[in-house]
Amino acid sequence: MANKNVLGLFDNADTAADATDGLMEVGVNQEDFDVLTGSPYPEGAFGEKTPVHHIYVFPLIGALMGLSVAFLLTSGTQIAYPIVTGGKPILSFPAMTIISYEGTLLGAVIFTILGIIFESRLPRARLDPYDPRITEGYIGLLVTCPEERLDAVDQALRRGKAVDVIHEGGRSFRA
Repeated sequence: MANKNVLGLFDNADTAADATDGLMEVGVNQEDFDVLTGSPYPEGAFGEKTPVHHIYVFPLIGALMGLSVAFLLTSGTQIAYPIVTGGKPILSFPAMTIISYEGTLLGAVIFTILGIIFESRLPRARLDPYDPRITEGYIGLLVTCPEERLDAVDQALRRGKAVDVIHEGGRSFRA
């Protein structure tokens, strides 16, 4: 029971929004389809789910990891090479603050970049069906469904007045 992808192309936003209602009538969940468009539309304009992002977690984890690595690096260096000057303590926290600050920022920046890559679902191991007409103004509905429901999803996209329906593997059916 493998999942297959079907891409329905629509020439305007109203028919694409109506087609999402038709997809939900045949039992497709909101998590099972994505709206592909080259133009900006408000979130939820097509009845799709509002994406949940956790991008804010990555910089926090990165900052904490950078801070801890900076503390370990500076304290380890001061302990490994002790230079006692005038009876002052070997671990000098004022001297550690600059390196700790820089380590915190570096960790936050690196983890932010990793978070963006992760949240963008990159790299894609398998390419979904795509049509270059999406960048020219068409709207695509990319539906992921089990193989046995492929015909029902195909018919729902056609009833929604899809200009073209493209199945995974490149098969294209013009409406």
